Amino acid sequence: MKRRDVLVSALAMTISPSLAATEAEGERVVSLDYGLASTMLALGVTPTGVVSLKNWDEWVAEPRMPPGVIDLGTTAEINLEVLVSIRPSLILSTPFLAALDGKLSAIAPVATFTIYAEGGEALDRSYIETLRLAEILNRSNQARRFLADADAFFDRLKERIRRFSPPPVAVINFVDQRHARIYGGPGLYGGTMKRIGLENAWNGQANYWGFETIGLERLAELDEGTHLIAVAPLMPSDVFSRLQESPLWTSLPFVRRDRVSTIPGVLMFGMVQEAMRFAALVADKIEAAHR
Repeated sequence: MKRRDVLVSALAMTISPSLAATEAEGERVVSLDYGLASTMLALGVTPTGVVSLKNWDEWVAEPRMPPGVIDLGTTAEINLEVLVSIRPSLILSTPFLAALDGKLSAIAPVATFTIYAEGGEALDRSYIETLRLAEILNRSNQARRFLADADAFFDRLKERIRRFSPPPVAVINFVDQRHARIYGGPGLYGGTMKRIGLENAWNGQANYWGFETIGLERLAELDEGTHLIAVAPLMPSDVFSRLQESPLWTSLPFVRRDRVSTIPGVLMFGMVQEAMRFAALVADKIEAAHR
């Protein structure tokens, strides 16, 4: 945490007085990002509005969004009329919505948080930006407790996994019957695997979102002992039954050894809560494979 503490101190200097004075109680804070909305909930603050709320249960699932939160439309088409009608006191955004900053700042102060960018690890940035968000919302004590609990949680999973001496793990989700995203690099999945002591079987390239799109034939490059974990949703839903007809797929060592698992969808562009959920789901599959 020392490196994070130094970065947090530097970031705290950038918080404007008007934002730092924002009180969570009685204020109307809206989030244009799922990860920031999830982190608000972890800090005990319910957002007034969230972008793409109707898809929350599909992409985030946990934590559940409390009733009464307003759907602000999609990130591609934010409903500015609804946003104006809420009269928000603060808008949480990311650099990927920078083109809207002019319109948004005319409605309310905008606080921009960077998790996914060149030159940083998503999990480390998630810790940093959680503390920065907490300072803005006057929830610093809650954030420190939350992150301490998260560290303890990751440590417990790391110790639990260590007892099994697990093989390298590859995490994918299918794009179609011939292609998949494979996760690693600085993304949330890759960073979480590292945090709980798992060796990532994928040593190839990954963008700052933490994935590379590959043809399934490249799975043959993975270590023979690899445990493959596919993250839902499966595309198409019957992809595994279709792959049984593929000589390439059925020849892969992890397929022949029945070392293929699936886990429910976890927001790959999330923050600390999503990292914890991903870690728990993966640890359960590793443990089940060694029973």
